[in-house]
Amino acid sequence: MKRTYVFLIVTLLLLPFSAFTISPRLPNLMPMKRIEITRIDTSGQLDTFKAYPDEMLDEIFSIQLDSLLSNWYIRKAYLGDTTIPGDSSQFALQPRNVYSPVTDSLIIERLNAMNTVIDLSFNKTVKNMIILYTQKRRTQVEIMLGLAQYYFPVFEEILDRYQMPLELKYMAVVESALNARAFSPAGACGLWQFVYGTGKMYGLEITSFVDERRDPVKATEAAARYLSDLYAIYKDWHLVIAAYNCGPGNVNKAIARSGGKRDYWTIYYRLPRETRGYVPAFISAAYAMHYHKEHGLSPREPAFNIVCDTIMVTNYLHFEQVANQLNIEIEILRELNPMYRLDVIPATAEKPYPLKLPYDLVIPFIEYEETIFTHNRDKYFPNNKIKNPAKTAYHFVPVDVKGKEKVYYTVKQGDAVGLIAEWFHVRAADIRYWNNLRGNLIRAGQKLLLYVPENKATYYKTFNNLSFDEKQKTIGITPGETKTAKKEEPLDPNYIYYTVRRGDSLWDIAKQFPGITVEYLKKLNNITNTKGLYPGQKLKIRKKS
Repeated sequence: MKRTYVFLIVTLLLLPFSAFTISPRLPNLMPMKRIEITRIDTSGQLDTFKAYPDEMLDEIFSIQLDSLLSNWYIRKAYLGDTTIPGDSSQFALQPRNVYSPVTDSLIIERLNAMNTVIDLSFNKTVKNMIILYTQKRRTQVEIMLGLAQYYFPVFEEILDRYQMPLELKYMAVVESALNARAFSPAGACGLWQFVYGTGKMYGLEITSFVDERRDPVKATEAAARYLSDLYAIYKDWHLVIAAYNCGPGNVNKAIARSGGKRDYWTIYYRLPRETRGYVPAFISAAYAMHYHKEHGLSPREPAFNIVCDTIMVTNYLHFEQVANQLNIEIEILRELNPMYRLDVIPATAEKPYPLKLPYDLVIPFIEYEETIFTHNRDKYFPNNKIKNPAKTAYHFVPVDVKGKEKVYYTVKQGDAVGLIAEWFHVRAADIRYWNNLRGNLIRAGQKLLLYVPENKATYYKTFNNLSFDEKQKTIGITPGETKTAKKEEPLDPNYIYYTVRRGDSLWDIAKQFPGITVEYLKKLNNITNTKGLYPGQKLKIRKKS
């Protein structure tokens, strides 16, 4: 720890610390309106003083909250969607309970009752953030409450081991909305939003295949060490939290430009705009997560089991090998194992890696381990070597298609990948390939790259200005008309049938009937694609006795 501390000061703070010896008289950079801020000191007394913050900064942090709704796992596990056809606005995102506004005095009383080591101030900016969490984004907060049941015990155990305040766990709510795969435009990623340099400095492995910034345990340990080093410098948790967001250099500059003042609220307007909202967002997240019941907020439980266990893998393994053999959707594997960037676990006997699986699939994995590792081995690991990452990655820039011209289509509400493929006479798989899409998730306003014949590029460019009905007419469908549904085979009265429900897999169905296996169901129902089940489908189980 001592060596890390010296390295941090030398590399990050040497230049900015020279500013502490200078107290320049700088003009105010913007008009500042004094307002009263009430904060709770360590003795539990209210301390009212004059300061400046009175801003609406909630739009900065609402973006991270809204990003939850574009996450495949969240949409399926928490919002009950299985088709994922397109725009997230199609979901019923109304909160399940109504809220009742509370008075400022009651909020202050509740903050005081939390008895935290970190000072919990209250002002108009904090209040605006509390409104964001408890009123404007209630559905997202309920989802985070569900995720917190999984993540918070991990955070608390690690923070306690490093003798850090346990309430620092709420920083991950602000950083990533508890989305382990969150990725910022600045290149920060994971629950704790580490940038590349800081992640490497704190020992996180970042390679073409593995990114431990997205591993909940490893990233939390790195965050705890980073926060510990920052506290050794500032001895003030507000400044520590601010420095975690914008870097020690920006905090040191704000201190210097404020005449050496080392109080967050005093240097408030010297900080970057996002950081000005960061401490209020932290306080508000702590309040909302702690007092969620008082605001009618309750955790949203996922639609399928996320209780998992870990298996150490000692050989190369591709997620598709596991998904195909255990009948688990690959996106579930990605969510449980976000640290693997290319769906590949680059494990060896000398360097094993963990694989997290739903608890009920651990025993099947062990039973069929040899079959899983040998399944399509030459496809994924020819000559038992990992393929060139450029050939297997799904993060890439597609090259131009010979004889085709690029056009861009802006997704509208109600659009779906399959529909767009029909309108532009291309394959849905090509759309996913050209646009780095993992599945069929698209959002209104998103621009999709498409390759069309050069002599028809002008024609297809007009599709951005056509209505939904007009685009449907181009493929011969008039308003109100739908394609003829596939005719269902008549049921055989000699068999017992099972009606497929949302989220079912052949593995789930087989477990419900003693003596029935996945292979038996596939053979009996002529199933070749185990991922092709759909709600309402009738499956033969066995002959009637």
